[in-house]
Amino acid sequence: MSAPPHTSATGFSSDIPARLDRLPWSRWHWRVAIALGVAWILDGLEVTLVGSVGAVLERQDTLALTAGQVGWSGSLYILGAVIGALVFGRMADRLGRKRLFLATLLVYMAATLATAFSPGFTMFALCRFCTGLGIGGEYAAINSAIDELIPARVRGRVNLAINGSFWFGAALGAGLSLLLLDARVLGPVWGWRVCFGLGAILAIAIVLVRRHVPESPRWLATHGRHDEAEGVIASIEADIRAAHGELPPVPSTRTRMGFRQQAAPAIGDVMRLLVHRYRRRSVITLALMVAQAFFYNAIFFTYALVLTRFYGVPDARVALYIFPFALGNAVGPLLLGPLFDHVGRRRMIALTYVLSGLGLALTGWAFTQGWLDARTQALCWSAVFFLASAAASSAYLTASEVFPLEMRALAISVFYAVGTGTGGFVAPVLLGTLIESGSRGAVAAGYGIGAALVVIAGLLALRFGVDAERRPLEEVAPPLSFDE
Repeated sequence: MSAPPHTSATGFSSDIPARLDRLPWSRWHWRVAIALGVAWILDGLEVTLVGSVGAVLERQDTLALTAGQVGWSGSLYILGAVIGALVFGRMADRLGRKRLFLATLLVYMAATLATAFSPGFTMFALCRFCTGLGIGGEYAAINSAIDELIPARVRGRVNLAINGSFWFGAALGAGLSLLLLDARVLGPVWGWRVCFGLGAILAIAIVLVRRHVPESPRWLATHGRHDEAEGVIASIEADIRAAHGELPPVPSTRTRMGFRQQAAPAIGDVMRLLVHRYRRRSVITLALMVAQAFFYNAIFFTYALVLTRFYGVPDARVALYIFPFALGNAVGPLLLGPLFDHVGRRRMIALTYVLSGLGLALTGWAFTQGWLDARTQALCWSAVFFLASAAASSAYLTASEVFPLEMRALAISVFYAVGTGTGGFVAPVLLGTLIESGSRGAVAAGYGIGAALVVIAGLLALRFGVDAERRPLEEVAPPLSFDE
């Protein structure tokens, strides 16, 4: 056992960060990763469901939506995610990670359940907006908690694997829509409602698991709740000790850290810190987030249009092409994640960004030349996004580990909001317009813009990024309350 934190009239010292980072990987870490990481599965499920059932919702025997209303529901979901990230991210820094990752999941659960009972466009659109609020809030609270609970030596691979799990949700959404919309099962009239209802049932199960995930002891310690922080870390150590035996000692080079007592920074102070003290990190993070958001939304939200307009794929079979695409996206972070901890953040971020950009550019060239059919087009996209998925996940990893603990969740929210707001709105509109033109060259030009953005972002990360691999969070970005 470690000695309790030393306190004084002006501050305190704690060895909690070192004790968390020296823990061996255990069942406890698996439970945390699964309980928190399911947020991305839910996001993938939601995004794919709307894409898969969009045509069904235009039927007169369902909601009788227009194509424009289907598009608006997608935009409102993104708007909700942006607002939710900003609002709940700020609350996660002030009120704690656990309160928010429970609250945001409850918001999601209620909204997606209500979606299943929508009688028309107004309620459907409102429910999509509220669902986005919950998912956006999840991003900030969950990424913060994961980085603060996972040992530094494996933080990169775990974070990438969890962010990449979005695509397991995408595959689940595609599978559910194919099954439940089939006339031999439930059919269009009831199938789309059950799809959303099953998302809410999954969320209920996760609430029950997530209740047992503790508050971040790092957050507790820096907010003056020393006894609670000590109780949480002692409970974690006891759990892991019961399964693994005696724990490794805390490294002699990392014993106690000193902190000053100070209130959480105001939003204005956080913005000034991002613009001034952390200007270079902010520019890199912003470039990574905007580039990956444009890259992904340009392809994913126009995926069905390309298949139906240029390759004649029937609407009912579009979901089948989601599976190879989702597989490449899900496997990429799992296989490449360990390299981000061993080869290094800057090199791997640059490698995945640049290669995915070149891959998309080459795919666009093959598309213009008419060398691809629907199947080979899907396979090319799967190969490109094997790399791009790891790249996009590394953008969220960067946002979550290069800023101080007291402003971590809000920093994630700001860059997520700007990146998603820019790429999420601009890319689908631009690519949709280019696809409407019927010109393969115009569509390839849109792909070229996305490719150029990620290549530039990757090169910036290589030159100016932070070597955060296997380093404690407090060393990568000392807390604002840190006291030498």
